[in-house]
Amino acid sequence: MIDNLKKILNEDQDPKAIEKITAKLENLLMSNEEVGYIAVQKKPAVNILPDSIVVTNKRIILCKPKNLGLSMEFVDYDWDDIAASFVKEGILGADFTFTTKSELTHTVDYLPKNQARKLYTFAKEQLDLLKNPKPAAPIVEDVKPIETVEPSAEIEETIEEVATEEVTNYAEILPVAQSGYRDEKQHPDGINDSGERRLSELSQDELFEKLQNYKKLLDNGLILQGEYDNLKKEILSYM
Repeated sequence: MIDNLKKILNEDQDPKAIEKITAKLENLLMSNEEVGYIAVQKKPAVNILPDSIVVTNKRIILCKPKNLGLSMEFVDYDWDDIAASFVKEGILGADFTFTTKSELTHTVDYLPKNQARKLYTFAKEQLDLLKNPKPAAPIVEDVKPIETVEPSAEIEETIEEVATEEVTNYAEILPVAQSGYRDEKQHPDGINDSGERRLSELSQDELFEKLQNYKKLLDNGLILQGEYDNLKKEILSYM
């Protein structure tokens, strides 16, 4: 099994931990499901029973040892249910976080930075495939040519003239700008009227931090659920 997963292993991973996980995954993988990457926690103090996260071409699988390592709990989420993924690097490692469309958030902390980056890259590729699926190869069939029948000279084509209406009120045909959007020509420097940068100018870490701040406002009752849903939807569109 380890020989088949050499492309997944790197200097930060424990081959014994990978072997234990893959042995249990043999009976869990579906048909045509392939493991893309496996990341294992590396806690700074005690790292006896680390959590792991497995990404395949079909889902994300969280692996948590139970009963002193005698058993393992598996929780999986299909890529269709994943809304976004994030990576936040720190001094002692990195956190890999993903959110679902049902507003659930899961984080695996103390991951080596190389593993967290590869997880994030694989997750982005899978989410991009869902948004922009590869077109299927066209099926070419033998089609018999259709016989054309020339119209008879006795049939005359009549064209009905439609009277045109002059438009005098141009406001009726111009789209009305939605509230909350800004004119790019009025703000070429990417700053809105309140002095804040636009969401399109923010990095992934800044967008994730802004999403967390809005969640705190919701939990403290400072904004309504509907306002939070709109803000979250707008932020996720830039990730």
